Amino acid sequence: MNDCIGVILAGGLARRMGGGDKPLVEIGGRPILQHVIDRLKPQCGSLAINANGDPARFARFGLPVVADSVDGFAGPLAGVLAGMDFGAARGATHVLTAPGDTPFLPADLLSRLEAARRRTDAAIAVAASDARAHHAVALWPVAMREDLRRALVDEGERRVSAFIGRFANVVVEWPVEPYDPFFNVNKPVDLARAVAIAKAESRS
Repeated sequence: MNDCIGVILAGGLARRMGGGDKPLVEIGGRPILQHVIDRLKPQCGSLAINANGDPARFARFGLPVVADSVDGFAGPLAGVLAGMDFGAARGATHVLTAPGDTPFLPADLLSRLEAARRRTDAAIAVAASDARAHHAVALWPVAMREDLRRALVDEGERRVSAFIGRFANVVVEWPVEPYDPFFNVNKPVDLARAVAIAKAESRS
């Protein structure tokens, strides 16, 4: 989909990792964010990073950095909205979102979400694994951005799942062997596991 922009949600507070920019933590000698970029770049027409604060800290990745337009830390939905606005300004019809702490995203993420969306005529396609939906990993229509803006600004909605539930949506399941492709690094123990997965991948 050349009319789809990949938006990496890198605005989390990383409290369980001691604060700071979790996507900049390294796995196998590369930042987690670089792993995410490498997974998404072949799938999307272009990519952008959603993050607040000084964008210069992401300069090495050579991607546009889009800040939230909603005041305060409004969570992932604000990042989705920022991505939709960014996509709309560039003529994209859809945005594919993924958190910046998921280094092992599947290579068929966009193609399977798009196929399911077309097959079911759903507005939003959501990724899942192990019978659990990952609502921040989803394919969204850019035309939905004003609905999302109202939900965020006028209604104070912060739950990604609740907003998705307002629209026709389809959930697409991925296998979890040899590892869950939506495994994310939340805690130091997760980082150790991610390093082990990356080593195993490099040997395969």
